[in-house]
Amino acid sequence: MTLRQPDPTPGGEPERGFVLAVLAQGLDPDEELAELTELARTAGVEPVGRLVQHRVRRDQRTYVGKGKLEELKNAYAASAAEVLVVDDELDPTQQRALENALDSRVVDRTQLILDIFAQHAVSAEGKLQVELAQLEYNLPRMRGLWKHLERLGGGVGTRGPGESQLETDRRLARRRVTILRNRLKQLSRQRAIRRKERKRAEAPTVALAGYTNVGKSTLLNALTGADVTVRDRLFETLDPTTRAFEQDGRRYLVTDTVGFIRRLPHQLVEGFAATLEETLVADLVLHVADASAAEGVLEEQLRAVNAVLEEIGALELPVELVLNKIDAVDLLRRRRLANRFPDALQVSAQTGEGLDKLRARIADRFEHRFELVELLVPYDEGGKLAELYALGPPIESRSDREDGVLIRARLPERDVRRFARFLVADASGRRASPAA
Repeated sequence: MTLRQPDPTPGGEPERGFVLAVLAQGLDPDEELAELTELARTAGVEPVGRLVQHRVRRDQRTYVGKGKLEELKNAYAASAAEVLVVDDELDPTQQRALENALDSRVVDRTQLILDIFAQHAVSAEGKLQVELAQLEYNLPRMRGLWKHLERLGGGVGTRGPGESQLETDRRLARRRVTILRNRLKQLSRQRAIRRKERKRAEAPTVALAGYTNVGKSTLLNALTGADVTVRDRLFETLDPTTRAFEQDGRRYLVTDTVGFIRRLPHQLVEGFAATLEETLVADLVLHVADASAAEGVLEEQLRAVNAVLEEIGALELPVELVLNKIDAVDLLRRRRLANRFPDALQVSAQTGEGLDKLRARIADRFEHRFELVELLVPYDEGGKLAELYALGPPIESRSDREDGVLIRARLPERDVRRFARFLVADASGRRASPAA
């Protein structure tokens, strides 16, 4: 039921695309369309021409004005393009008008992004999310998309309770949307169970959020020693991936999330709840940014990510800004970044620069969660000693004495209460009640 472009074949010729945009007065087309050009290439479309109209608002029927539409027809034909790529989300009327005028396929910004997501989805959940987002996008456009299937009937022998093919397709599509939503809810409940298991172990969770292609997956690999796929493509990561690292004997979980872009389609914000949920339930969000990006581009990307984080309610969480790819930045630019973002850590996931400081910063964020205590566990309570070790690596030192095993450890508050009867001293070394 979902409609999308064919996958670009390795080594094959990309489709020829013509770019169309309506921009406000004063905006630089090169800057404004750079992202769309990258999106098109990621989807397997090579831009061979473009046309920009500067006007206050888009034409409600044809997207561009009448005179510009005639210019578009000539330019599109001369370019020998195969598809028109529009840097906006078109409504069904605008898309149909452009298709009729050019007698060609028209793909808007949202379709382009959905197509890329469809190419990159790997897990069953990711594929379900893509299908749901595509169906919700296509439903209001089905009259144009399914026009060749319409069977309205009329005249003798055609009247009756039957329904048109278009109505049937819409009904089937809505039913499929319901099925997909239910399946995704089930998967969401399974994720919640897994998160509870992680919480039970009291391992703090850190979510990597940021603009697409800023190196979040590379940073995840560098921090945790993971082997998550890393390729220089937009939206390479669609499914949440969680890995762990240890710092000062304690375990931290890091989750990689989908990259954000300007004007992220609302179908994706709603449909990709899996990745966005992992951001929302994290204890700390690392907002990863590309330090090597031009100053204006960096500011724009930071605003885009903050807008999505605010939309899903994640800005209420602690957020640390991390400037990645610092190895590609000269000393002068580094100083400017330090002045502009004095609290941000400058790191390079590629070379490892600054990663030790980042791990230490993460550990400092959660220092209050752990209390340094001393426990004296009698030898006949060996089971409790085993429970202590099963918590992970909270043990800082161990001393075998005549009356039992003296343990110095950092424990979460809940576990301090759990082992309270073995407590000898608190973090300041004050004597507590003797062990029973």
